[in-house]
Amino acid sequence: MKKILSLFLAASMVFIPGRAFADLAEGDMIVTLGENLTEAQKAELLKEMEAPGDVQVITVSNKEEHQYLGKYVPKAMIGTRAISSSATTVSKKDTGLTVKTKNITWVTDEMYLNALMTAGVKDANIYITAPIPVSGTAALTGIIKAYEISADETIPEEIKQAANEEMVETAKLGDSIGKENAAALIAKVKQEIAKDKPKNEAEMKSVIEQAAKDLKVDLTNEELQSLTALFNKLKDLNIDWNQVGDQLNKAKDKFSKFLESEEGKGILASLKKFFTSIADAIRSFFE
Repeated sequence: MKKILSLFLAASMVFIPGRAFADLAEGDMIVTLGENLTEAQKAELLKEMEAPGDVQVITVSNKEEHQYLGKYVPKAMIGTRAISSSATTVSKKDTGLTVKTKNITWVTDEMYLNALMTAGVKDANIYITAPIPVSGTAALTGIIKAYEISADETIPEEIKQAANEEMVETAKLGDSIGKENAAALIAKVKQEIAKDKPKNEAEMKSVIEQAAKDLKVDLTNEELQSLTALFNKLKDLNIDWNQVGDQLNKAKDKFSKFLESEEGKGILASLKKFFTSIADAIRSFFE
């Protein structure tokens, strides 16, 4: 499963004559380009993205990267240049989110999908790239900005901040328990919150502990407290948990732990039976 993410945030918008951002429809694309890219790098990335000649562009600044990530990661990880870029393509309504990346080293696609769902992003195909390998910590705000433009809606600042924090905390947890385990745990806790929002800290802690137990993941007391604090913060924000749950259902095949669930095993068993029947048919043809 591809790993994901990158470094870019939206600063100034470049308008294309004759088209407004709010006019975007299914299949239309918005590109974000780091302001410190050379002209040659910009051209190469646009080619890589297969961007149309009149694509709408947002320039991303390093200052904004520090603005949204300074609370959660060391300055050295954010760096001094904005070079990562992305292409967000509007997809058909109710089809969910997809993410693909190139040159991303720390944050996975599952982590990124989780954070985007928290921010309320939906129905988009997202490609994140950079001319050199990067950690991917600063990508979230830029894509959220691109989504706001494509959907013609504003996501509250506190939710954007929370989504950035979630992404970084999940990546840190991934260093301890494994990236796939961390993403699956966050997704499972969200599913439980979508079903029945915990009323207090004790209930939230219990939900996290049960999710970890179900996924056979061991958390330290510090990790448990950190996750409890994070989800308590998310719980108190104006997040549409029904939508989060719906987006998770659409993207559950992206989470590796799903394949270990009863439903996932059932799908794999069906595929095995299908291919076995094909093999039997081929053998009988030559008998």
